[in-house]
Amino acid sequence: MSDYFVVILVAILGGAAAIIQAQFNGIMDKGMGTIESVFVTYFVGGIAITAIMLFMRGGNLAAFRTLPWYVIFAGICGLVIIGSISFTVPRLGLVAAVTLLIASQFVFGALIDHFGLLGAEIRPLTLTKLTGISVLLLGVWLIIR
Repeated sequence: MSDYFVVILVAILGGAAAIIQAQFNGIMDKGMGTIESVFVTYFVGGIAITAIMLFMRGGNLAAFRTLPWYVIFAGICGLVIIGSISFTVPRLGLVAAVTLLIASQFVFGALIDHFGLLGAEIRPLTLTKLTGISVLLLGVWLIIR
């Protein structure tokens, strides 16, 4: 199996897990609230990844000191992601909520790439990419209207 095929499978698995997680978070949000659903998600995930990290490698947290200081905000971003999913899925439905989430990722990703923000390699926003994002936004409008 080629490395590229494995990467594609991992991306598909991640997409499937994200949509399942969104549905589960929506159920928890309706049952106990947004903040509580985010807490449960991170608590269970934190326990699982701690066990996996210690089992597989013993942990390489010392390398964290060599990274830019602002990467610590990845955890805060994760809270915003899970919180927004938990809040929007029961109110908009799974398809509309995830569509908005993914479309915003494309838009902000294109901006980060184009300007080389947050340590990203500069990848200019071409007419082709801009057209693709425009078509994507048209699709968003069709889905949420």
